[in-house]
Amino acid sequence: MVNRMNIALSLSYVGTQYHGWQVQKNGASIQETVTNAINKLLGCDTYLSGVGRTDAGVHARRYVANFKADCRIPLDRLPLALGAQLPEDIAVNGAVQVPDDFDARFDCTKKEYAYYVYPSKMRDPFLTDRAYRYSYPLDAERMQKGAQFFVGKHDFNAVRSVGTPVKSTVRTIFWCEVDQNNDGLIRIRVCGDGFLYNMVRAISGTLLYVGSGKFEPEDVARILESCDREEAGPTLPACGLFMNRLWYDHTPELDVFRLSE
Repeated sequence: MVNRMNIALSLSYVGTQYHGWQVQKNGASIQETVTNAINKLLGCDTYLSGVGRTDAGVHARRYVANFKADCRIPLDRLPLALGAQLPEDIAVNGAVQVPDDFDARFDCTKKEYAYYVYPSKMRDPFLTDRAYRYSYPLDAERMQKGAQFFVGKHDFNAVRSVGTPVKSTVRTIFWCEVDQNNDGLIRIRVCGDGFLYNMVRAISGTLLYVGSGKFEPEDVARILESCDREEAGPTLPACGLFMNRLWYDHTPELDVFRLSE
């Protein structure tokens, strides 16, 4: 007799062709696509719980989801078996058995997102749908200075869009870092205990204004204190946003997933 297991999957995906993680009535989603692959492969009807909702067009270098099912396939072979059922823009990188009470969303202790911007008047086809092109120069050092004002426990109402109602707009940001590679691509990394709707994209838009000279780095503190969305920078497009890293401190079974950090 096969025991019903709680299985956690490590995923990565390009979100361009999808309406985000969550199942949608009007188009394909990552959740639906992966669930269908699991059900077809294992001959079951299961629910796939994900670490969070990524919006339409957002990507994930690392994403964790879990489901419960009877599985006769060895877990070290499950990623390849599922991969054969999935499109090329979704990959399963690992599968492990986790405790019955584990939930990918509620057991995640912190998340890191990365947003990519390339300042250029010319399009780069290799960055299409992977980074936001800004047509003017940006000063990454100024952006790094401004980013430090986001670190800590703050009310982030000034850098969020109205979406699902929340009890509090207070969150803790553990780090916010800006760097630039030799090709000019700018990366903004934000790690926190949770994020409001469009929060990272609005943080990135605010730092873009710092880098272009529209804001001073010190203005970020004033913007946060105002709690006024009108004071901050724009919400940048989804194409440049990646779920980057995840932490599950009390689940040793997920150590295998940390190899990609």
